[in-house]
Amino acid sequence: MKYSSALRPYAVKRLEEIEKADLVIGIPCFNNQTTITHVIKMVSHGLHDFYRDLKPVIIVSDGGSTDDSRDVAKDFQLKPWQEKVVSIYRGMPGKGTALRMVFEAANVLDARACMVVDSDLRSISHEWVKRLIDPVLEHGYDLVAPIYTRYKYDGTITNNIVFNLVQAVFGKRVRQPIGGDFAFSKDLVRFYAFHDVWGTDVARFGIDVWLTVEAILNGFKICQSHLGIKIHDAKDPSEHLGPMFRQVVYTLFQLMEDNEKTWKRTSGVEDVPVFGEPSAEEPEPIQVNFRKLVNSFLAGLQRFGTLWRDIFCPDCFAAIQAAASMDLNRFRLPVDTWVRILYELAATYHNWPDNRRRLVDLMTPLYYGRVASFVNETRDMDSIQAERLVQEQAQFFADAKDYLVQLWDNPRACDIGFMEAVEDLSV
Repeated sequence: MKYSSALRPYAVKRLEEIEKADLVIGIPCFNNQTTITHVIKMVSHGLHDFYRDLKPVIIVSDGGSTDDSRDVAKDFQLKPWQEKVVSIYRGMPGKGTALRMVFEAANVLDARACMVVDSDLRSISHEWVKRLIDPVLEHGYDLVAPIYTRYKYDGTITNNIVFNLVQAVFGKRVRQPIGGDFAFSKDLVRFYAFHDVWGTDVARFGIDVWLTVEAILNGFKICQSHLGIKIHDAKDPSEHLGPMFRQVVYTLFQLMEDNEKTWKRTSGVEDVPVFGEPSAEEPEPIQVNFRKLVNSFLAGLQRFGTLWRDIFCPDCFAAIQAAASMDLNRFRLPVDTWVRILYELAATYHNWPDNRRRLVDLMTPLYYGRVASFVNETRDMDSIQAERLVQEQAQFFADAKDYLVQLWDNPRACDIGFMEAVEDLSV
């Protein structure tokens, strides 16, 4: 069922009672009873320390938690001048619908700035509030994206797919396009709130990349802010990231499809202003089931190999087969092959009008293979050294964008075009 608003009657009534706010801080929530109190506490302290002269409202937008998330959120006592609304959102289950409720609330309250933070954060401090909101209030930015210091195996979808494609295709160097913790201007909140996308994957896990890309495409003023180490309920990519991967990639490919005239005219990559300094600390490790990643890749080749042979150029498919024959400790799916895989899949999506979700499903084992390769490549590196590798990979994607454009317009260009597109690069 399609709803005209994510706000339930209780939330509407509370907002009418509050009437007006300067700041709205949204916390999308689903079964986060062990962490949400800490998140609310840090937000409340940050508002007290840095914005005591402004009127804030904290919105806990819940997806129907079956634990005690809503109860503990309601029970936490804010400072006397701070307001709080805790409500189940209305609409398709997912983080996107949770943020829709936040945007609608911020719009109703005519807030000057809106900030959203995830409810599973354990490293959030009161300073995050200032670092995200200040660029909006003091410097006139519309979107503030986060930059974290993350463990080298955290954020694998960002590091291996989204950062690469957002930078290369849409031309802005945004390090964490799906970081989860953002701030927005009043104008951008209004732009988001009235977009008719809430029945799509944007309403699930596709929301963060959609927020970032739409801000880029529509000329909003974007910056980034260092937030320090990110510690949250991180997930082993071999175990838990499949649905998120599919929804994020599908949304990203659809954004490329819907806006091809714009991004095909975009050349080069622009730096995005950054506030603050990075943390030099090493984040806490995340365990990765490396063998399961490789086995998932091998199972994908066995199941989808015939289709992969049809989709990918001969050199690309040969490299996939070569990776499948390697020992575990030597397993590698090289960067140049990964560039071809993503660009050839994106172009196939463009030229494959039927059952596009099936195409994204075919890609999942390849993502597992690239993550396994990255684990092998960075095994002896700390997170700062691994970050340099991520940046080099993203630059490779940017330098090879002409190959994507060739494929987009002529799917058979893959047989001859890649080496011409990257002839000046070292592989």
